[in-house]
Amino acid sequence: MGAEQADLRVLRVFTDADGSGGNPLGVHLAGAAVPPVHRQAEAARLGFSETVFVDDPERGVVDIRTPTMPLPFAGHPLVGVGWLLAREGAGPAVLRPPAGAVPTWTEGPRRWIRGRAAWAPPMVLWACASPAEVECLEGPPPGVGFAYCWAYLDEERGLVRARAFAEEAGIAEDEATGSAALRLAAALDRPLTIRQGAGSELRARPGPAGTTEVGGLVGLA
Repeated sequence: MGAEQADLRVLRVFTDADGSGGNPLGVHLAGAAVPPVHRQAEAARLGFSETVFVDDPERGVVDIRTPTMPLPFAGHPLVGVGWLLAREGAGPAVLRPPAGAVPTWTEGPRRWIRGRAAWAPPMVLWACASPAEVECLEGPPPGVGFAYCWAYLDEERGLVRARAFAEEAGIAEDEATGSAALRLAAALDRPLTIRQGAGSELRARPGPAGTTEVGGLVGLA
């Protein structure tokens, strides 16, 4: 096993209160040991919806990859790596993906990040008529490459059922999508609790100065 493999951690991000669900995330803590030319192949080999390479743990410099492409910003990788760096003792207050500076902090049991909806990958927020319609989906709407399909479970409480399909990024269906939760909370301009995938829970809410915040529970896989 190479040094870079010894420093690989696998997390589950956005679990529910019982520790169920959560989106798997690969984190190379010694990201600098993986040359950039090899990172895309490594992300494809691992097969997670995203893999993070930590280039500077003290400054929070990170590189995020799906199995097919790099991302300037992504929610579940940043929530996960923020939690892991704090656990490992680095704990920067700001993460630095290519999109820009992303504050991160712990609030109660959850790890949070703050970003801008414009940083999230382009996607269609597809409103469905009911949670049952969301459950019955077999894929994204025709012609849509990245769809976040959602419906209110309880509109008054801001409780949402959602599923995400991102075939263009090599992800048939994503278990928990922080950037999509961020975009939805920004579009609806309200706090949300989102139940996504087989058993994940995401929290999202408007933040200061036109930002949006997303947070959730994280654990080791």
